[in-house]
Amino acid sequence: MKKIELIRKLSELDRRGVYVMARRDIEKLFPEEGEKAMEKSLQRMVADGLLQRVAKGLYLNPAATSKNRWVAEEIAKALRPGCLSYVSLESVLSEYGVISQIPISRMTVMTTGKSGVVDTPFATIEFTHTKRGVAQIIERTILVKSRPLRIATRQAAIRDLLRVGRNANMIDHNALEDESQGEGA
Repeated sequence: MKKIELIRKLSELDRRGVYVMARRDIEKLFPEEGEKAMEKSLQRMVADGLLQRVAKGLYLNPAATSKNRWVAEEIAKALRPGCLSYVSLESVLSEYGVISQIPISRMTVMTTGKSGVVDTPFATIEFTHTKRGVAQIIERTILVKSRPLRIATRQAAIRDLLRVGRNANMIDHNALEDESQGEGA
C-alpha cells in the first residue's frame, strides 16, 4: 500500500462520511496486499500519522473533515458490526439529567453483541449485552439525526440500569418527578 493511494482512498471515504474503518475494510481497499504486507503497511501508515489505531483491528482517519463529536459512537458501532447497539445506562441518564454524575471519558452501550470494555483514545466504551429483541430495542430507543447510535429513552435507560444490577441510588428522583409532572401539563 502506497501512501498516495491510501490518502486518495481515505479522502474518498471522508467525502462519504466514513472515517472509522476496520482492518477488513482497509483490506478490501487494497486486495492485492498479502496479510503480512498489510500488517507492515498498517504499522507504517500509523507511524506516519495517516491512520490512527483506536482499538484492535480498528483505525481512524485523523485528517477526516467528516469527523464530528460522535467519534466514540462511530467506534462503538464499528466494534460490534452486525449487532444492534445503543447508548444507555449512565451515559444517557447523565444526558437526560437523571443522574448528577457525568461520565467524562466512559460511554455505556447496550448491545445485542458480547459484553466487554474497550479502551480507545476517545473514550472507554463499556458494552453490556442485552437479550432484548430488535423490535423491543427499536421501540425503546430514539434515532437522533447525525448520531451513529440510537439512544435509550429515559425510562428504557432506567430499566436497563435496574435490569443489569447497576447502582440505582444515583438516580435523581426529583428529575423523574419533574418530568412526569411536565408530561401531564
